[in-house]
Amino acid sequence: MIKNWWKALAVIILLYVLITGLLNEVPRLAILNETIRNVYFHVPLWFGMMILLIASVVYAIKYLRGGDIKNDVYSSQFANVAIGFGVLGFLTGALWGNYAWGSPLPQDPKLIATEIGMLIYAAYFVLRSSFEDEQRKARLSAIYNIFAFAAFMPLVWILPRLTDSLHPGNGGNPAFGSYDMDNAMRAIFYPAVIGWTLLGVWITSLRIRVRTIEIKQLEEMSN
Repeated sequence: MIKNWWKALAVIILLYVLITGLLNEVPRLAILNETIRNVYFHVPLWFGMMILLIASVVYAIKYLRGGDIKNDVYSSQFANVAIGFGVLGFLTGALWGNYAWGSPLPQDPKLIATEIGMLIYAAYFVLRSSFEDEQRKARLSAIYNIFAFAAFMPLVWILPRLTDSLHPGNGGNPAFGSYDMDNAMRAIFYPAVIGWTLLGVWITSLRIRVRTIEIKQLEEMSN
């Protein structure tokens, strides 16, 4: 039970975020109005995705250095959950954009860059499914993972800042924290980032256990 304290913490934080995020007062701003509450869900999901992608690429590098298939399992499952978070972040962003900008999918540089980045990682999973040999699959997908990460980060964090963008913090558009997030919102937002990230790690740990069992069963069947 002591080892699972962080899981209990994740549940407590997310309950806190859900309750206070939906019930607490928020700044009364033009256009955004009550939709600003989505900042507790949409943005932390993306932060969680980035952290999980970093973990994925770290384990990919560890696999390439040592050849331990366990590191490939960790890398692939962190990537799986990260992209799952990315899809949820994309959907919550589309819902928000429909109210704030009048369209769920406006022609915005950051949105377009994100779509490209998601497609890059979709190709990662297609690549993994193309091989039956575990070591070959692990080696090629680890290499691809590193390059996908190196392409994804500039696409999402750098390129949108070089041109006009609807998203806060990009293209001269000020970030949320500088003009519409008060201290009460920050007290919910920052725990939300921690809570969603912990949930992502929790889900990943479960997927790792399942995948490890599957690999052991395959090895037993082949022997």
